[in-house]
Amino acid sequence: MSSAFSPPPPSNSVPADVELFPPPRPPPTPPSPSTPISPGSGTRSPPSTTPSSSSPSPSSSSSGGLSAGVVVGIAIGGVAVVVVLTLVYLFCKKKGRRDDEAPPAPKAGRQQQQNASQPSDQVEMSRSPPKPPSPSPPPLPLNAMTSSASSESNYSDHSILPPSSSGLVLGIYQGTFGYEELARATNGFSEANLLGQGGFGYVFKGTLRNGQEIAVKQLKAGSAQGEREFQAEVGIISRVYHRHLVALVGYCVARAQRLLVYEFVPNNNLEFHLHGKGRPPMEWSLRLKIAVGCAKGLSYLHENCNPKIIHRDIKAANILIDFNGEAKVADFGLAKIVPDANTHVSTRVMGTFGYLAPEYAGSGKLTEKSDVYSFGVVLLELITGRRPYEASNDDNLVDWARPLLDQASEKGDFEVVTDTKLSNEYNREEMGRMVACAAACVRHTARHRPSMDQVARVLDGNVPPSDLE
Repeated sequence: MSSAFSPPPPSNSVPADVELFPPPRPPPTPPSPSTPISPGSGTRSPPSTTPSSSSPSPSSSSSGGLSAGVVVGIAIGGVAVVVVLTLVYLFCKKKGRRDDEAPPAPKAGRQQQQNASQPSDQVEMSRSPPKPPSPSPPPLPLNAMTSSASSESNYSDHSILPPSSSGLVLGIYQGTFGYEELARATNGFSEANLLGQGGFGYVFKGTLRNGQEIAVKQLKAGSAQGEREFQAEVGIISRVYHRHLVALVGYCVARAQRLLVYEFVPNNNLEFHLHGKGRPPMEWSLRLKIAVGCAKGLSYLHENCNPKIIHRDIKAANILIDFNGEAKVADFGLAKIVPDANTHVSTRVMGTFGYLAPEYAGSGKLTEKSDVYSFGVVLLELITGRRPYEASNDDNLVDWARPLLDQASEKGDFEVVTDTKLSNEYNREEMGRMVACAAACVRHTARHRPSMDQVARVLDGNVPPSDLE
């Protein structure tokens, strides 16, 4: 007896109007671990209950072959998709690992920019803070023109390095400051923090968050000369470092505001100590120490910097003094860079009356010997205790001292030129060296003046004064 699930036996005599259908079969499914399938079969057929072993119908055999092809195709397609996905995953993972190992370019560029020095003819400006700068304080009486700078490195003539050609900054230079940061450091640019004022603007004392004391020079807003001096200072001081040169810490640009940040020097300047009212007389040893330090700083600018730098405004007020009596040349707002191919620079006459070299004051022809002349005037101040120019009696210090210097050198009679406040308490040999240097520096013809390196060595006692001739 046949089961109700068995298909009808094949027949050759089927009426035309009768359509035969094979029994419904489940759709072919991919193999499952729990349902093994024999090769060549698409699905498991329910077991037959008939004892007879009749062969399957042609339609069943055809369906079984079609199902096997579909299964094989699906299997091959699935394997192909898995292989492609695996390859894509491995490629992406390998690329991601290479990206992780590479340094981030924007961050490195920003660090280099922060550390790079600024060229003298192009100053990179920082972004202006959203808060507008506060107005400058009203002018106050000038008490001190302390600007900045000190250095903690040990000094020797051969230990100072010239500016790095790669543009890296030496010393304590930090780069740009925000206006709000400097306002906070100076207590809002308060009058209590005002150190001094001048034609350029104001100088304030400040303290950074790390405790470092600074001097902030706020240039007058909207001044063309102030803008030129700002660019000169940033472009020059940020690239040089020497124990006897003022150290620039950084700068700030906020709309029309231009601010320069120096390390604070608490002991004022040479003009204050030498000519200030009520000041005790400066000891001779301190005067000599200041002269030697200033000479070494200028020698570095002229001899060791490439290209050389001419300060153009050497005077007692621009020589700062720390508590150890070390001199530091300050205020590079008028400084000029002289290319090696040039013997001089023709420029507008700038500087301070009484310190200007005659050839520069007359024609605007600027050389390093112009600085030598100005330094000679400073030496005369240290020797005589007089100012370069006394408005009360129209007396010029150089014209008054020249004949007396020659007389003092020939006869060894220094009392005719020395400061009476010294009360003859000085070393005569050291005084003789300084008198010889002063006389050589203020020679009328520029080419007859010595170099600052020669002057520094004579003042330091390394070579005799005869080397100046």
